[in-house]
Amino acid sequence: MKPLTNYQTINDSKGRPAFVVIPYADFVHSQVYVPKDGVPHAVVSKAIDGMSMLAAWREYLMLTQEEMAQRMGITQAGYAQIEAAKRPRKATLEKAAAAMGITLEQLAY
Repeated sequence: MKPLTNYQTINDSKGRPAFVVIPYADFVHSQVYVPKDGVPHAVVSKAIDGMSMLAAWREYLMLTQEEMAQRMGITQAGYAQIEAAKRPRKATLEKAAAAMGITLEQLAY
């Protein structure tokens, strides 16, 4: 996770830090639970509804196609093609899993 640089500290009456205010998007992203193994229900649900596991995980992790493309070192259009592919190559899935911080087994569930 990237270190927060956009935050505000609120001090108590004695000048000690009491609260930290962060952008809402950063807070929401910090609340996403990524299990070490297994697949969250929300991801499985999207896959059952017809979404690819790659797209389901990406949305669950609140990543855009552009962010995934940057993490994988490719263009957004290239990533969109991978996500839409019926059977992406194993090497591509391994790279995508690494970019999302999950295992290939979680992605190929």
